[in-house]
Amino acid sequence: MKEKLAAFERLLIIMDELREKCPWDKKQTMETLRHLTIEETYELGDAILDNNLKEIKGELGDLMLHLVFYSKIGEEKGAFNVADVLNGVCEKLIHRHPHIYGDVEVANEEEVKKNWEKLKLKEGKNSVLEGVPKSLPAVVKANRIQDKVKGVGFDWEEPNQVWEKVEEEIVELKVEVAKGNVDRIEAELGDVLFSMINYARFIGVNPEDALERTNKKFIKRFQYLESKAKEISKELSEMTLAEMDVYWEEAKSI
Repeated sequence: MKEKLAAFERLLIIMDELREKCPWDKKQTMETLRHLTIEETYELGDAILDNNLKEIKGELGDLMLHLVFYSKIGEEKGAFNVADVLNGVCEKLIHRHPHIYGDVEVANEEEVKKNWEKLKLKEGKNSVLEGVPKSLPAVVKANRIQDKVKGVGFDWEEPNQVWEKVEEEIVELKVEVAKGNVDRIEAELGDVLFSMINYARFIGVNPEDALERTNKKFIKRFQYLESKAKEISKELSEMTLAEMDVYWEEAKSI
C-alpha cells in the first residue's frame, strides 16, 4: 500500500510542478482537456479490446494524469481538490453498497443493481436515466438506457420476447422502405437498432464490443484486399466485384 500511495503522491507533485513551470500545462483548462480525455478513453478502449495489457497500463496512466489535472484546476478555482474527489467517490460507494457497509442483504448481482438505482433516486434524482451522459455514442447510450431501466424492473422476461420485437421492427422498417419516406425509414431503422441492442444485452453480448469486433475484422480483410491489388498492379476501382471477392474470401481464411 505504501508503494501505491508514494506513486500517487509522486504524480501529484509532478502535476503541481508542470502546472507551475510548463507553458503548455499552464494554459490548459477543463474545456481544452475535454476532447483529449475523450480521445484517451477511446485509446484505452482499443487496448482493452486488443487485450494488450502493456497498452492498457499506459492508457490508464494517461487517464490518471487527466483526472489529476482536472482536480488541480478545480483546486485552483477553489472548488475542490483531489482529496475532495476521492473522498466523494468513497462516500458514494459506501452509501450505495449497504449490503457491504450496512445491514441490507442481497442474493445476487441483479439485486445489487436494483438497489443501486433505488438509492440514486432517493439521493434526489428525478429519473433513473439522469445518469446517462448526453454525449455518449448512440450504441453505448442505448445499451446504458436499457440497463438503467432494467434496474427498476422495466424489462422483458425472456430473450425470445426481445427477438420477436426485433422481427416486428424489421417488418415495420420494410414497410417504410417500400413507401420511400426517408424520415419514417430513419425512425424505424432506429427502432430496429435499439431492439437489436436490447437483444444483445439479453444474450449477454456487449453490442459496442460486438460491432467494434466486426469493424476490426472488416478493416483487416479490406486491407488484405488492397495489398493483393497492389501485388497485381491494379487499382481497386479497376477490379470487378468478382475479382475482389476472390481475395475477400482468401482474407476470411487468414
